[in-house]
Amino acid sequence: MSTEPPETTENPEPGTPGAATQDGAPGTEGAGAAEGGVGESAADETSTAEDGDSAAKPSEAEAELAAQRVERERIERRKAERQGPVESGGKLSGTAADLLAAVRAVESGAKPTAAVFSEPEPPRRPAPEPARRPQPVPAPAAPAAPASDAVESVRGVLTEGGAPDALAAQAAAALGEGAADQLRADPWQLLRVGGVRPEQADGFARALLGAECGPDDERRGRAVAGWLLEQAALAGHTALELPTLTAALVQRGVRDADAAVQSSLAEGDALAFQDALDGPGAPAVRGEEAAEDEERPVRVLVGLERYALAEESLADGLARVINSVPKQDGSAEEWEGAAAGAGSAADLIRAVAANGLVLHTGGEASRAEPAALLGAARELGLRAWAATHGPLGRERFSALLGGSDAAAETGGVATVAGLLSGAEGPGRDADGALDLELLIVLDAPLLDVETAALLTESLPDGARLVLAGDPGVLWSAGPGRVFADLLAARICPQIASRRPDPGPLGELVSGIGIGELTQVEAPGKEVVIVPVRDAGEAVHRAAQLVADSVPRAIGIPAEETQVITPGHGGAAGTRALNAALKERLNPGPGRFGGFDPGDRVAYSPAPGRTVPGRVVKADAEGLHLDCAGEAVVVPKERVEQSVRHGWALTAHQAAGGRWPAVVVVLPGDAAQSLSRPWVYTAFSRADRHLSVVHGAEQALSRAVAEIPAKPRTTRLPVLLAPQVPSAG
Repeated sequence: MSTEPPETTENPEPGTPGAATQDGAPGTEGAGAAEGGVGESAADETSTAEDGDSAAKPSEAEAELAAQRVERERIERRKAERQGPVESGGKLSGTAADLLAAVRAVESGAKPTAAVFSEPEPPRRPAPEPARRPQPVPAPAAPAAPASDAVESVRGVLTEGGAPDALAAQAAAALGEGAADQLRADPWQLLRVGGVRPEQADGFARALLGAECGPDDERRGRAVAGWLLEQAALAGHTALELPTLTAALVQRGVRDADAAVQSSLAEGDALAFQDALDGPGAPAVRGEEAAEDEERPVRVLVGLERYALAEESLADGLARVINSVPKQDGSAEEWEGAAAGAGSAADLIRAVAANGLVLHTGGEASRAEPAALLGAARELGLRAWAATHGPLGRERFSALLGGSDAAAETGGVATVAGLLSGAEGPGRDADGALDLELLIVLDAPLLDVETAALLTESLPDGARLVLAGDPGVLWSAGPGRVFADLLAARICPQIASRRPDPGPLGELVSGIGIGELTQVEAPGKEVVIVPVRDAGEAVHRAAQLVADSVPRAIGIPAEETQVITPGHGGAAGTRALNAALKERLNPGPGRFGGFDPGDRVAYSPAPGRTVPGRVVKADAEGLHLDCAGEAVVVPKERVEQSVRHGWALTAHQAAGGRWPAVVVVLPGDAAQSLSRPWVYTAFSRADRHLSVVHGAEQALSRAVAEIPAKPRTTRLPVLLAPQVPSAG
């Protein structure tokens, strides 16, 4: 590892609701987001937008919108199937009221846990209906914008309440029909607009309601509870423990937190769950029954219905995959023959031959094993496909197969979004299931619960599913920790690759994975440390490395070098770095929303997804991009929300991608943002060369050694336990 002398914040993942959200989560906007004014927006990786691809095949953005529409329809169907709906506006009653009362009785010491929760928990959902699979929409139309008169009505209410009228379109879309009347009747509904915080909604409510506005208003408590659950989802939680939610409500000035939660449950804004625990604070994943006279610890969780139903659907789908008998395409002898000649992939092939669900772990080099599995499965006659997180991963995996074969008759490589929408992959069979017999999902740690639920629901009976990925990288930008939960649950075979990533970079990243930041020998300047004193110097050195030092010393051009930094805001965030890099690499007036032809961009077609691209031109139709070979047109009204300059990315934006050279910028104020998964993800994006612009001093080694991934509250292990026996 060489060190150059000085020359000429991805946000911390929040531990409590209401904190600034993690890098890549929906609604994140850098270090300044939490303090920003109402209506601040930014085109980060979580914005949604449609593209204007005029080709016959739907584009990536259209594909993602189609998948989202399918998910919304599925959730509405599941909501309709739920029994015993609570009448809107009424007081909490039935099971939900009993549950909260029971929890309070236990917390106060009035009753022991065993006495309160001795009755078996009734089933929450009906039996799955295999025939009702999510259907793709081949050519979805762009989502209808709110009517102009509706937007004007909302604008009038916002102006009356002192809120920026720029929020009118967002508020009209978020609240739907009668948005203006809803805001006038309940001003705290403004919290449903992204970027609005409780104190800003309070000011809006005071201006509209006058003397009627008070801190104990039931409408405020209900809205703040929903907002806190949304913030928790942005931080990766699918639900919050009830005491955590009530404590956060009190911190936000809600005096009767219990009433606020009850109101949210009664209105159907949230759902409550009771989960048994094996031990203090740990979900039960083994399914052992406690003795009748022994008190079983429980936890009560509250979550948004959207993520609760997605997690239940995911558990159902995984149980179906695990418990169904895989289709016997190829005899046992043929499978064994394929394994015998597959080298390090032999264990993976044998596991897939006999099981519906298999987990595969390893670094970049381990991708050769799923590639060998895909080839072996196709030789056995299976309709086999692989799916990656994004187009960069698709290109890398296709290269392992000897070239792009996405159009092959027996199988190929697609992106997850394209596969789900039908824009890529095998399409659907007559029952609505994906027309395949084996699906290998790469970059599995990046799956959130909603995407994972769609994938498992889309698999036909008897299909095999392989989830493969590096467990050391950052978790998904959306809620959940699907891959980590499945690894911990031990309900299916887990194949750990023995193929290490080669060279000094592989050695460095492997050490980080076990909590050690070691100095490695880098005779070919594979790893270079560039110390800096402050953020200004960090920006200067990063631009110099990309534009001059790396091309000259390493031979990697600027367009193949990616800068990664902890956050969007701050003196060395993506905004500051992209401004400096644009000035150095592609100066121009930025006539179209700050962009010029040739600009490198990060396009966000949907929440949690970033597609790298380059500006081709701009005209009345919109901003024309080339995204991994696909022509995309972003309408001008969507550019600000869905397109950023892309020379510098956050680690979550970069996850799933890999570049010949990477420059990681760690300014002094990044200390609070760093963790072992962040450093692991950022450093492992480099294929041939890594430069670390280092101003964080001891914070870097401390993060690697002492700061693991922040925990997320999820229910997947608990939901799987009664359906799938543990593999031990």
